[in-house]
Amino acid sequence: MEFAELIKTPRVDNVVLHRPFYPAVEGTLCLTGHHLILSSRQDNTEELWLLHSNIDAIDKRFVGSLGTIIIKCKDFRIIQLDIPGMEECLNIASSIEALSTLDSITLMYPFFYRPMFEVIEDGWHSFLPEQEFELYSSATSEWRLSYVNTEFAVCPSYPPIVTVPKSIDDEALRKVATFRHGGRFPVLSYYHKKNGMVIMRSGQPLTGTNGRRCKEDEKLINATLRAGKRGYIIDTRSLNVAQQARAKGGGFEQEAHYPQWRRIHKSIERYHTLQESLIKLVEACNDQTHNMDRWLSKLEASNWLTHIKEILTAACLAAQCIDREGASILIHGTEGTDSTLQVTSLAQIILEPRSRTIRGFEALIEREWLQAGHPFQQRCAQSAYCNTKQKWEAPVFLLFLDCVWQILRQFPCSFEFNENFLIMLFEHAYASQFGTFLGNNESERCKLKLQQKTMSLWSWVNQPGELSKFTNPLFEANNLVIWPSVAPQSLPLWEGIFLRWNRSSKYLDEAYEEMVNIIEYNKELQAKVNILRRQLAELETEDGMQESP
Repeated sequence: MEFAELIKTPRVDNVVLHRPFYPAVEGTLCLTGHHLILSSRQDNTEELWLLHSNIDAIDKRFVGSLGTIIIKCKDFRIIQLDIPGMEECLNIASSIEALSTLDSITLMYPFFYRPMFEVIEDGWHSFLPEQEFELYSSATSEWRLSYVNTEFAVCPSYPPIVTVPKSIDDEALRKVATFRHGGRFPVLSYYHKKNGMVIMRSGQPLTGTNGRRCKEDEKLINATLRAGKRGYIIDTRSLNVAQQARAKGGGFEQEAHYPQWRRIHKSIERYHTLQESLIKLVEACNDQTHNMDRWLSKLEASNWLTHIKEILTAACLAAQCIDREGASILIHGTEGTDSTLQVTSLAQIILEPRSRTIRGFEALIEREWLQAGHPFQQRCAQSAYCNTKQKWEAPVFLLFLDCVWQILRQFPCSFEFNENFLIMLFEHAYASQFGTFLGNNESERCKLKLQQKTMSLWSWVNQPGELSKFTNPLFEANNLVIWPSVAPQSLPLWEGIFLRWNRSSKYLDEAYEEMVNIIEYNKELQAKVNILRRQLAELETEDGMQESP
């Protein structure tokens, strides 16, 4: 298919762009295969370059011969274009709708993008499983890398290489895979060097109504326990939902078969419930009535902050089991690709200082989201404005990033990255020139040959010039476990995501730059003070030597 076939009118003059907090801009609107571009010949006027894949929905209206297109983006932006001529307006709207809903992944922009920067680091090879395994292999000899899933035959949503107990052979893993949802047998998620406890993750056990069991599965998770120790299984479903799953062939671990494990249910919502929550929240944020009661009522009705609290509570419980109880844990929900990954990731941010650095957090995203099989292509297909809602769409990753922001806000000096880093990840998960978030798992990415045909997001982010934008000037390495508060008063709305298009980001950016400048000035001042102190101490030492007999 040629993109030209979908572009009925490639160019329109005298188009007026309207954006909140910015003056209207008149210019020429151009449509390409992947971008909507508005270019103005006015000096010092910012051009608009919008990826078609970032467009969530469009509305049209007409007043006489003047047409207006309202573009609603996946990053929650709303843009208005006034287009002279009804036919031109209809053609532009039709083309945008077609180009923003392409069926084939290989027609998306990452397959056509060519970087304008020098590629210093190949991001596709920055966080390989072998490299991550080396970080804790020196502290323990009880784990090994398994290549049982090399051809993705055992578990289509797992990577080719996984970390499992050394005492469990690959044949046993194949048997366990038939007992777990989607073949997702328990694998190592995190090793706590402080006490040797571990976090594992998996899919639900397929016990069914007959109480089916698998001795290899029991042996596998028992292999992680120390002598005389008990472990915890954190199920991210309510007990009622877990029991209902048995009728569909799923279920949970029976206490009779797992006597050394205590099961805890920490319910975290999924799928359409989360999507509806996001839709209600964004609607509330766009409400222009300026009525306080209405705003607070809509915010509460969205339940967004309730979901944040539920996820953080489960993550804190997992971290508490590891660090304070000295117990290993297994985490799963139904598939093990959504709420499971939220909890395992956040628990590591609480427990592991490396996860709070830029590269450590990138490694966490790779390991616990991309390689672990979170279906980004399905979950991030649409955002808050789309009229056609699919059951598999859900802001799971955005909720995770929101939870990270909540912890960052409570511990502003413990993170090497800043809020802009989290916002950037949100934007690229939904629409990007990079191939990192394409596909639903490693198997699909291999079939698409993303490493050969697209650029990794990390290749761009990890350039020194870009890293400076995402670095927290307040950062001081903190090797301690950090315990976030989950009290409702401690969990505000993330303005940087949900209200950034409803206020003047220009003034916020200026204020942030001013704060950074003050911090840098204070650092320079402190360095000069330290030099003067050393010089003074040296002079005092010399005077003392001269006075001594």
